[in-house]
Amino acid sequence: MKEKVAVLASIVLLTAARAQAGSFDSARVVSEADWSKLVTVTVTMGEFRFDPPEVRFTAGVPYKLTITNSGKAKHYFVSEGFFKGMALRKVETGDGEIKAPYLTAVEVFPGRSVDLYFVPVEKGTFGLTCTIKGHAEKGMEGKILVE
Repeated sequence: MKEKVAVLASIVLLTAARAQAGSFDSARVVSEADWSKLVTVTVTMGEFRFDPPEVRFTAGVPYKLTITNSGKAKHYFVSEGFFKGMALRKVETGDGEIKAPYLTAVEVFPGRSVDLYFVPVEKGTFGLTCTIKGHAEKGMEGKILVE
């Protein structure tokens, strides 16, 4: 049971009210999305890499992003600008789901995965990094494009 709680707790979320990041109403965007047209994208993290290193999304389309850690160490999936420009529906693991207004980072333990359900709203190119000390310097960086 402690492991299940640890997995859910390891998803770092800002659950307090957030400053308005964009000019969109997240709840409205999520409720109006056609979730039957969900597009699934997978990013695999390993020792010092994101695969693929560049991920593309289309604004207004609902997505399930599966973030898998195939490595031996825990890794973070961090993209502040991308997170602020998405309407988040939920975060899901095999142990449960979390609903929060905003993500700051997603930590995934070795051999585990986390699913994000969201609609990208703000277009742009956003940096992607693992914020664990030394990981970005060893090449664990990428980018996210929202068109």
